[in-house]
Amino acid sequence: MKKVIIKKTEEIENWRRNIKKEINFIPTMGNLHNGHIKLISTAKKDNSNVNLVSIFINPLQFDNKLDLESYPKTIDNDIKISFSNGADAIFIPSNEDIYPPNNKNIKFLKAPIELSSPLCGLNRIGHFDGVCTVVYRLLNLIKPKNLYLGEKDWQQLLILKNLVQTEKLNVDIKSVPTQRDFDGIPLSSRNVHLSKNERKLIRFFSSELLEAKKIFQEEKKINLNEIIKKLSAKKISIEYLEHLHPHTLKKATTEDNISLVAGAIRCGETRLIDHVFLMKRRPIIAIDGPAGSGKSTVTKLIAKKLKLLYLDTGAMYRALSWLMIKESIDYKKEKKLQNILQDISIVFKSNTNSQQDVYINNYCVTEEIRSQKISSIVSKISSIKEVRKFLVEEQRKIGESGGLVAEGRDIGTTVFPHAELKIFLTASINERAKRRKSDKNSKESQEIELHTLKELIKKRDFEDSNREISPLIKANDAIEIITDGYSINAVVDKIIDLYNDKIPKETEIK
Repeated sequence: MKKVIIKKTEEIENWRRNIKKEINFIPTMGNLHNGHIKLISTAKKDNSNVNLVSIFINPLQFDNKLDLESYPKTIDNDIKISFSNGADAIFIPSNEDIYPPNNKNIKFLKAPIELSSPLCGLNRIGHFDGVCTVVYRLLNLIKPKNLYLGEKDWQQLLILKNLVQTEKLNVDIKSVPTQRDFDGIPLSSRNVHLSKNERKLIRFFSSELLEAKKIFQEEKKINLNEIIKKLSAKKISIEYLEHLHPHTLKKATTEDNISLVAGAIRCGETRLIDHVFLMKRRPIIAIDGPAGSGKSTVTKLIAKKLKLLYLDTGAMYRALSWLMIKESIDYKKEKKLQNILQDISIVFKSNTNSQQDVYINNYCVTEEIRSQKISSIVSKISSIKEVRKFLVEEQRKIGESGGLVAEGRDIGTTVFPHAELKIFLTASINERAKRRKSDKNSKESQEIELHTLKELIKKRDFEDSNREISPLIKANDAIEIITDGYSINAVVDKIIDLYNDKIPKETEIK
């Protein structure tokens, strides 16, 4: 594809019509550095879309005229960097192109107060309004499929996600972790203004945040006052330093698994920001839903793609049901059952086919537990108080360090109520019966008439939803996904997109 430079807004539509491909959009204000290069190269690597970089110094983002005038301008080098790292086109509009004089069609937006008033919004009044206005204008001109943004400006990223949602824009936001320079400070176009001594101060600031993150991983606590004391001793001017919830930007609580420590300091005339994410354990995805909704298949694929542990809680209940049948255990006798449970071991092991086998008391029951005989009693077994208590405790032990995706009937409500992402996966009874009927791994289901399968599924749904202990219900904060008409891969991609929206990419960095 021929590399092009576009300078007029009216040229964008013609260019877009001629390329006949989806667009990855990387907005910048120029003076490109390795952080921008990471955005461009990530877009290039992600897909076969056309990559468009914009270079526009937005005057609405500056509350200081001198700051606007002194913003570094390196257009020739920016063009060279963009094209050499994967850009197919560069949009370099003038101020008059983006904000035509006397044009009443320009929509000037206001950033949401709850997200724009804390942190940088404390002293940069109107800054995020300007960001929203220019990005909204550019998105409507370019109409990209994907918008690539850096997590370095985390507050801005949250505000732009909100913009896309509230304005119902058909664009996916892809975030890239903060890129740091050789000495650990976040890459920024403003770093060129730093003197040798000022750079030393910002390096100290960033190193203190990174050290606080390291300490938190061991002790699970943060001491902001200690950090402030150290910064003040170096005569570093602190604009703010806060410990917050990463999505609401409200004060962090002890219940938050992932939190954000964000700060801004001034070095001479230059203002610089940095942040770190604190995480008590790795994230958890909880997927609940009725029988036959595709939970197991979806969960396995998500675990593989995100490199998470797959916790099949349903298999644990099935394995226990299998043992009770095999050993003729009278599960109605409470004391006897409690004694038996103490000696039960259920583990998951990867097999030679990269699949997961289920073992109960060292016996592999992967295939046996999928029989219709087990399906017919597992709901009754799982409704027994002693059984649920035993298995919930086992599941929570497995989930103590996080890093897993679990599926079942009460994962988001009972087992992992603080999971970062909760999904309620469901489908119509007709759809679920068809899936069971076509399941090549279940000969029994293939031999049962479709209408009989529907009745069995209805019966199972009723039992699961009406049992006294941990009934099948959708958690208040769960996202419902109805899978009728969607492929497995489409459902998996949807959940992974939701996960990526919830979990900062920076938390994945070791």
